Amino acid sequence: MAEKMKATVPLALAVGVLAFLYIELTANFTFHWVTEGNLGNGLSLPANFHLVVPAGFITWGLFFALGADTKAYRSVSINSVLGSAAALILFIFVAVIKGLPDFWSIALGVGLLAFILITLSGGLDWINVPVVFGTFAATVMWWIATGLDGWAKNGGGIGKSLTALAKPATAGTGAFGGVLSTPYWWVAIDVAATLLLGVLFGVMSVKLAGVVARNPIASRESGAATT
Repeated sequence: MAEKMKATVPLALAVGVLAFLYIELTANFTFHWVTEGNLGNGLSLPANFHLVVPAGFITWGLFFALGADTKAYRSVSINSVLGSAAALILFIFVAVIKGLPDFWSIALGVGLLAFILITLSGGLDWINVPVVFGTFAATVMWWIATGLDGWAKNGGGIGKSLTALAKPATAGTGAFGGVLSTPYWWVAIDVAATLLLGVLFGVMSVKLAGVVARNPIASRESGAATT
């Protein structure tokens, strides 16, 4: 057991360091660097293009689940874009067909997309259905969190100004009382960008783990830590 733990220490160190850097990057990007005005509480109003902090961990994990190699990187990247694109199709479908309070348009859209994607996967080997489902779900979850633009009246995309946020009637629905209200097309773009960033961090963690494992000093310290 000690030997097995010793072997995982370089990867654990790499992931720990990169996870810290990932959070610093994505959170600061969204609430400090690319913004549209000061909220008055130390944070700023995120721009429509922002990074979705939790999403990157999904593709980071999927990258390792598929083998953490070049093939995994390619598959997760391609299918992440496909999952977000499928979610965007759902958002458009819902906006055109039927809105709040009926859920049937969402249910029908998801059912149709699942049927099409699984059918296509039978003839297109590059489609990885579990990855598509996971990244599709991540995009839909952010759509829900940011106000269900296209389904809910005054949902995402409403209240994207400091003046509107100050008035409950115009703030719009979405996380942080409308701060993250986002038009549905931006939801798909934001999540797709963050998913790709996540798989990139997965690749970086493998590379960094290799550097740590080859470093004699790090190796001795790792060994000492596990005895």
